[in-house]
Amino acid sequence: MSRVVLGVSGASGAALALDCARALRRSGAVVDLVLSPMAERTLALEIGPDARDELVSLVHRLHPVIDLGAAIASGSYPVAGMIVAPCSMRSLAAIAQGLDDNLLTRAASVQLKERRPLVLLAREAPLTLAHLRNMTLATEMGAIVLPPVPAFYLRPETTAQITAQIAARAVDLLHIAPPGARAWNPNEGTLP
Repeated sequence: MSRVVLGVSGASGAALALDCARALRRSGAVVDLVLSPMAERTLALEIGPDARDELVSLVHRLHPVIDLGAAIASGSYPVAGMIVAPCSMRSLAAIAQGLDDNLLTRAASVQLKERRPLVLLAREAPLTLAHLRNMTLATEMGAIVLPPVPAFYLRPETTAQITAQIAARAVDLLHIAPPGARAWNPNEGTLP
């Protein structure tokens, strides 16, 4: 059984956090969760007042974002990797610059220093040059920047299908279970 860290920052796209937690649960992973203060606010604003409780119910352990002494802040704590979903530009910048000022960014830095997968669902549009440079820095250090862009070729009918597919893709990038994301199949039809 794999252990994974799920970080949730305050960017728009709170449904991605819930879908990542669901996909990780389906994969059989043990999940350590860390939420930024803005993540809690965004969950409530975008999903509803019970969203935080639902998210916490899907994971094994919730760590306070201010607890830099938590187990996930150490490279000696064995995890298979980390997903930040959604990943704000503030969190991306802190990760790219090595600014370990809270548990979310510290846990992400640990993945980089230990050469473990770190998947960042970077959520912003349009992008500034600073955003692009931070994405480049994070990528050069080994992170995978996965902007939550829909797989339009799958012809999703609902936002829920879009976020579930993106979350499944993020979990697939950790290589902890057989692939869960729906793949393009040219025999199912043609692209419009």
